[in-house]
Amino acid sequence: MALAAMLSRLTLAAGLACFTLAGAQAADKKLEAAIAGPNRVAKNVARDQARHPYGILHFVGLKPHQTVLEILPSGGYWSEILVPYLKAHGHYIAAIPETGDFPEQIHERVSFQQFQAADPTRYGKIKVVDFSSPYVLVKPGSVDVILTFRNLHNWMKRGTQDTILANFYRSLKPGGILGIEDHRGRTDKPQDPQANDGYVREDYAIALIEKAGFKLVAKSEIGANPKDTKDYPAGVWTLPPVLKLGDKDRAKYLAIGESDRFTLKFIKPKS
Repeated sequence: MALAAMLSRLTLAAGLACFTLAGAQAADKKLEAAIAGPNRVAKNVARDQARHPYGILHFVGLKPHQTVLEILPSGGYWSEILVPYLKAHGHYIAAIPETGDFPEQIHERVSFQQFQAADPTRYGKIKVVDFSSPYVLVKPGSVDVILTFRNLHNWMKRGTQDTILANFYRSLKPGGILGIEDHRGRTDKPQDPQANDGYVREDYAIALIEKAGFKLVAKSEIGANPKDTKDYPAGVWTLPPVLKLGDKDRAKYLAIGESDRFTLKFIKPKS
């Protein structure tokens, strides 16, 4: 855990420096503490440099009194941070598929169950809602923030994005926030409606989400990676952390790093 704590502190320092230079809102000490918490496992902390937990959650405007719904938390990377951050005054809800036979649905279900089982005292009683079709999640207007990371491309592949986004809109309180991240597609070619390479054009994503009734509040470049050329034989999964081609050109793809990502903040209008 000593290594995990050291990496957390370095990541926080870099994230805070970025926000200070940008003249952003005051630092969130509770969020800093949650990211540097001793409950976080080393393999997750090691990805902080690529996933930018402080920068993204601060950008979204997360507050410790909110009710936060995370979509498809998988192995619990964000849960490790959100659960302690919200414990005293807020609520954390995880949305995972209870049914469904697609490989990613099975993976999500098993990964989150394993995450809970690894620390049942801390995570065993997390409120979980079903993210199976028809994707009705919670009582309408009951959630302050919905967070989803690199999932939109999968919904496009299944053709479920409109239904899912409509349910996000229904679930949020008026004035509620949707924070979304995905692999950013190239602007010099049309968007594949099924996003088979895992990439989604930022303008395409914005149009989809605004069609559901949301309004774009802000964009962040915190997940940008100009080295990502987005033209790989196995799509975005060619890059780390998946490295789908195995040892073939491994050093090349490691040098590129994780994908170029957009990070967007939307609001459900109050009227």
